[in-house]
Amino acid sequence: MRWTFAPEPDSLIINHLTDVLGVDRRIATLLAQRGISTFEEARQFFRPSLADLHDPYLMKDMDKAVARVEQALVNGENILVFGDYDVDGTTAVSLMSGYLRSIYPNVDTYIPDRYAEGYGVSFAGIDYADDNGCTLIIALDCGIKSPDKVAYAKEKGIDFIICDHHRPGDTLPDAVAVLDPKREDCTYPYDELCGCGVGFKLVQALGANRNQTIMDLLPWLDLVATAIAADIVPITGENRILAKFGLDVINSNPRPGIKALVQNAKKQQLNISDVVFRIAPRINAAGRISHGKHAVALLTEFSLQQAEAFAAEIETFNADRKELDKQITQEALRQIDRNNDHNRYSTVVYQEDWHKGVIGIVASRLTETYYRPTLVFTKSGDKLAASARSVRDFDIYNALEACADCLEQFGGHMYAAGLTLKEEQYEAFREKFEQVVQDTISPELLIPEIKIDAELDLVDITPKFFRILKQFEPFGPGNMTPVFLTKGLRDTGFGRAIGADSEHLKLFVKQGGSEGYSAIGFGLAKKKHLTENTAFDAVYSIDENEWNGEVSLQLRLRDVRSEYSC
Repeated sequence: MRWTFAPEPDSLIINHLTDVLGVDRRIATLLAQRGISTFEEARQFFRPSLADLHDPYLMKDMDKAVARVEQALVNGENILVFGDYDVDGTTAVSLMSGYLRSIYPNVDTYIPDRYAEGYGVSFAGIDYADDNGCTLIIALDCGIKSPDKVAYAKEKGIDFIICDHHRPGDTLPDAVAVLDPKREDCTYPYDELCGCGVGFKLVQALGANRNQTIMDLLPWLDLVATAIAADIVPITGENRILAKFGLDVINSNPRPGIKALVQNAKKQQLNISDVVFRIAPRINAAGRISHGKHAVALLTEFSLQQAEAFAAEIETFNADRKELDKQITQEALRQIDRNNDHNRYSTVVYQEDWHKGVIGIVASRLTETYYRPTLVFTKSGDKLAASARSVRDFDIYNALEACADCLEQFGGHMYAAGLTLKEEQYEAFREKFEQVVQDTISPELLIPEIKIDAELDLVDITPKFFRILKQFEPFGPGNMTPVFLTKGLRDTGFGRAIGADSEHLKLFVKQGGSEGYSAIGFGLAKKKHLTENTAFDAVYSIDENEWNGEVSLQLRLRDVRSEYSC
């Protein structure tokens, strides 16, 4: 594990922020590390405002999209809202269909079957629209790389509006409107929206036609915040505003479906991490194990009693997902051992009976284990399908693009992607991908890294310091939870391994004569010997632990080292 310090910001900026904000240098340094250099930027960071959301009409084709939807409403057309089966897609479909149904009755939804249809816009979905007399399809979180599907729909007299956030291919689909801030010809001020976020901008524009303000649309932001958290998009700019106010909705008055998912949570206030680890996996489990339409049914249900029944069903899917995840991960690890692949720059594994719904999770597990760009393949019809995951600072989408001649189709982001190929291309792809990674990755990127924001002494962790630190939330890419280094810690004798498999480390630490703090290190029990009867250094974040109604600060350990090992 590499411990590296974030670059020291310009001292003039730190001094300026210290003066104008009245904060100490540690807080000013954390702000400067996040690109904040002025009082106004700090105000927007600490006090996100819905008034700072951008005008949706700044997005290319927004005027065309709104005009086509309004035309459909006037003409009484049947509208099909189509979306991917993951969290971003199902929340986006729930948002768009729910909003449209609040003003118009002829709205249907369609989520493709992960196994029968695969990712994105499908011919089967277009046939469904045709069979049901739909003349407009609004595609969310997909469609940007489906010109053939859009052309097929056009032949049937069906128009498309695409709301996507993935990188376009060489040719844009011939749709009525293509809303995607990653279009090269789109000058929208923020290009990191998730699919649900792009859908929300269309809802915002439609709402303006009805004299609806952003406050009227506030109840929809629980869906947008859930998508932002689950899709691991940067929580900066507009995403930060949407996530912040969406979390407020989740914690105050969420829709029945989300309330049913979180009502057994033991925390009073959920944060982005809780959404990522509690809400998102359950919504995802529907599409992974059964069908994404179950997630849409949950998220659009008005009755809490019925939502609880849907949530119980999804909880069963999630339990099945966990079991499959564990089983396939073990099989994949054995395959890597059997093939002696430990010295490769990439991890590529395949077994034809692996469950397609969990290969993305397994890819993440393998990345955590071996810290290599990773692809997990399974059989999907007459082709092979894979989920790809990357390591920090390595663009796996670009690596796949370099292997495009071996692929049927691919799409995704810098850190996560999906692809299909013909079975006879598997070995050629596997070797070409390995070569591309070898040629383009820096060796240090194959060693897990912990980026440290600042060095602290335990006495620096005052109530005021943590109170200001809390205002840095919501955390996520682009604004990660601050990580600190403290040297010369000692366990007070309460150190022990905890958890069902005794794999987590629980300590109570002090530094000199300081006040002691509880510390928890998930997966760190194997390093317990470094903390016994000796001083050690630790990198950690600071969070709150709720237990029996009591809230206390604790150190969430990222790693520990013997004081003399570095």
